Amino acid sequence: MACGSCGSERQEAFAAEMNIHLPGPKGLEQPALWTFPRIEVCLDCGLTLFTITEAELRLVENGRAA
Repeated sequence: MACGSCGSERQEAFAAEMNIHLPGPKGLEQPALWTFPRIEVCLDCGLTLFTITEAELRLVENGRAA
């Protein structure tokens, strides 16, 4: 699949760990959400895409982190 930014075919998947902080003052009072997605990185322009799990998505959507 071609990169959505530069059209390059040079992409590679990596394991990652991310710490998502909720926005605004409420985010300071709640723990961050740790997630471990696979990321797709374009080796030409650096565009990076990832998907979080359904459960993690619901936590972010509701403004809570466990």
